[in-house]
Amino acid sequence: MEVSAKVNETKREPACPTCRAPRSPRFRPFCSARCADVDLQRWLQNRYAIPVGEDEERPDPTEIAEVARQRSQGLL
Repeated sequence: MEVSAKVNETKREPACPTCRAPRSPRFRPFCSARCADVDLQRWLQNRYAIPVGEDEERPDPTEIAEVARQRSQGLL
C-alpha cells in the first residue's frame, strides 16, 4: 500500500497560488474568483517582476527608435 500512497501524492494538484487553498476547476488555477482578481490586481500594480541583473546588456532606446523609424519608412 505504500507504493499507491506515493502515486497519489505525486498526482496531487498544486494549491491556489494566491491563498494555497485547493484549486477549483471553475477558476483554475485559482480556488475562487476573488483569488483570481487579487492576482490580476497584483499584475496591474506591477508587483510581479522579472529581476534583471545590472551586467545584462540592454538595448539603447535611441537605437530601437531609429530602427523602428527606418522600418516604418521601408528602409529596412
